[in-house]
Amino acid sequence: MDATAPITQDVMTLPRKAEEGLPNLIGMNRDTMREAIIAAGAPEKQAKMRVNQIWSWLYHWGVRDFGEMTNLSKDFRAMLEEKFVIALPKVVTRQVSDDGTRKYLVRIAGGHEVEVVYIPEKDRGTLCISSQVGCTLTCSFCHTGTQKLVRNLTAAEIIGQVMLARDDLEEWPVPGAPVEQGRLLSNVVLMGMGEPLYNFENVRDAMKIAMDPEGIQLSRRRITLSTSGVVPEIARTAEEIGCLLAISFHATTDEVRDKLVPINKRWNIEVLLQALRDYPKVSNSERITFEYVMLHGVNDSDEDAHRLVKLIEGIPAKINLIPFNEWPGAPYTRSSNNRIRAFAEIIHNAGYASPIRKPRGEDIMAACGQLKSETERGRKSRAQIAAETGGA
Repeated sequence: MDATAPITQDVMTLPRKAEEGLPNLIGMNRDTMREAIIAAGAPEKQAKMRVNQIWSWLYHWGVRDFGEMTNLSKDFRAMLEEKFVIALPKVVTRQVSDDGTRKYLVRIAGGHEVEVVYIPEKDRGTLCISSQVGCTLTCSFCHTGTQKLVRNLTAAEIIGQVMLARDDLEEWPVPGAPVEQGRLLSNVVLMGMGEPLYNFENVRDAMKIAMDPEGIQLSRRRITLSTSGVVPEIARTAEEIGCLLAISFHATTDEVRDKLVPINKRWNIEVLLQALRDYPKVSNSERITFEYVMLHGVNDSDEDAHRLVKLIEGIPAKINLIPFNEWPGAPYTRSSNNRIRAFAEIIHNAGYASPIRKPRGEDIMAACGQLKSETERGRKSRAQIAAETGGA
């Protein structure tokens, strides 16, 4: 597939086995898988070895058919076929932006949908994944935040996003083929739909699968979890996941942050920053990323830049400045390029990296803060039509 091709939209019909009510091996940790196959009839003495074999087929080779797991006996494969499924979320549509960004609309159990975005760059390929259907946070600048929370994603549905992207990128290794240097999908960011720390256990279990050295093999430093500031779970993130941390910050006073990021009313800037100073993993080599969306006339003044520098003093950090990605009905507009550059210069002069994020995938509504499931957009559109026509 030519990643530079113009925007396209199509329906993917990759064959997936229906869940049929059977346990899904995808998303299980090793202990759970071991217990499950023993309960299904596997000899207990062989269970650890069998788990290692299945794990390798699923997460190293990307195999979805028990029949292809050739180092397992035919009887054992038949048992797996009868008692378990290998089920991933289903890609409904796939769009490719002019800049090569790919956006997948993914359907999960219950017919719900989330969006997943792959961003190719010169030195990396970043996959932005979702952790919830909708969101509870109602951040006023975020399109995703206008969609009410439906439910948390399971560990299978979270790691499944990584796996289906590797399918599309054709990045599973082929037995006997030379190992290619570099990876198309090298980084994962939990910056899609939802607040990851409100779905902590499932996010943790999925990322442990992603980091497993006998599977997908992503380094913990290649995974970044973005939170709006769920303070009680921040230290836990370091201890139980160990990934890098990003903070959806966006304001330098509680008054403004209360409006932009309402969770600030529960854990304000002072409390949040203290949790970050205490973060077990923070160091010059593992800096905390502060995400800061640039909103014209709201949070983009020189005074805001100086306050931001003062607030984060003593925290190893970098500041990602994000030009606001506008969406239909958005209550804000993007700061001018000159204003963003002036803001960045103040931060840079204070000794902090202040990259300005290049908007990606705007033509397919795949940029930061723009994700929202197509079904939810459709419901809203129909409701608006009904209201306008006086319908029920």
